Amino acid sequence: MDYRLETDLIGEKRVPRDAYYGIQSTRAYENFKITGLSLNGELIRAVCEVKKAAAISNRDAGVLDTNIANAIIEACDEIIEGKLHEQFIIDPIQGGAGTSINMNANEVIANRAIEILGEEKGDYSIVHPNDHVNNCQSTNDVIPTAGKIAIMRLLDKAIMSLKKLDLALKDKAIEFDGIIKMGRTQMQDAIPIRLGQEFKAYSCAIERDIERISKVRENLNRLNLGGTAIGTALNANKEYFKTVVSNLSEITGLNLRRADNLIDATQNLDIFVEVSGAIKTCAVNLSKISNDLRLMSSGPRTGFGEINLPPRQNGSSIMPGKVNPVIPEVMNQIAFNIIGNDLTITMAVEAGQLELNAFCPIIFYKLFESIETLTNGVETLVENCIKGITANKERCEALVNNSIGIITSICPYVGYKKATIIANKALETGETVKNIIINEKIMEPSKLQEILDPISMTEIG
Repeated sequence: MDYRLETDLIGEKRVPRDAYYGIQSTRAYENFKITGLSLNGELIRAVCEVKKAAAISNRDAGVLDTNIANAIIEACDEIIEGKLHEQFIIDPIQGGAGTSINMNANEVIANRAIEILGEEKGDYSIVHPNDHVNNCQSTNDVIPTAGKIAIMRLLDKAIMSLKKLDLALKDKAIEFDGIIKMGRTQMQDAIPIRLGQEFKAYSCAIERDIERISKVRENLNRLNLGGTAIGTALNANKEYFKTVVSNLSEITGLNLRRADNLIDATQNLDIFVEVSGAIKTCAVNLSKISNDLRLMSSGPRTGFGEINLPPRQNGSSIMPGKVNPVIPEVMNQIAFNIIGNDLTITMAVEAGQLELNAFCPIIFYKLFESIETLTNGVETLVENCIKGITANKERCEALVNNSIGIITSICPYVGYKKATIIANKALETGETVKNIIINEKIMEPSKLQEILDPISMTEIG
């Protein structure tokens, strides 16, 4: 491999001649071999959108030569479109508050801009990563800004997936509305409920999640861009300061604005705890729904057997014919991971000190993972599970008829003490509550039929 020699304050280092990254990226690559993963593509895109907005503002303010600025803008556009992402070689988890991410972007953009201007990569006298690409910026306003933009876009995808789930659950609520089944509290027989009512309740929980996530997404649009190192805007040109956020808003197509207090927005990252909390809450709801699906589909002969989940794959390497609820199970595992990520994010935000929080890399790594895995999990939950669920109507009705839980509907007519005696007798003899009441002439059959009407037992009001 052919190399070029680059220098920094630490010394000299060889960099592959064809590489668009430079010496600082190379050092970071060697220092932070942590996860073995690449940076999130949305973060790369957002960082380059910030760099493009800065170049436009610096050009218009007369801070950057027009030719250099335009070359930087063109290089940014290429990366925004998806080119050169393989040149972003930094591990997502790293020390330095995201400086390695910022410098990786600065070097790739600078070297591509140098090429655009007809010169050789590595000649930073033409376009310099710091003096030109990073002009009027700091890692401390670039990286939080880019992270917020990336998260907004990832949340948009999550919301779209959750809306699909909400619709699928509503469809099942309508389909199953006429199916009576036994409700359970504390895993014991309670009183009847319609299967459609359960699925409607699931959709209500998802609607709240959509509302929570949408609301917190709106709070992400306040940026500290222009505040540079600690929010005091040191080294930021005044004209640049006035226009950079509006330029970024136009580039991204997002409604962005500068935070009211740039020092606060640089010091305090509580917004990311808020986002993580909304995602965690959604994951908890999804896991609870998945638990219910696993219980209601348990069997097929010795469990509840009230619903059938679509078979997706063989369930055992030793037990023929076994089919497991793999989609709800993966949703549970996604939730467990998101809950763990939320703790990491919480601790990282709490660990900020004085004028800066140095832990944006781990915050973004975990938050991106939470949002993307939740989105992907919801997609498979809808397509590979919810849409294909069928109900075992006869099984549901048989469980209701054989349960002593229906005694609750009769209690107001015969009194609690008498109802308890009937329930105990049903347990001891195996006789149904309905037959005991009829055989002992406790109530007229017509009246009993009226009381035990599925709609009257399950309808509010």
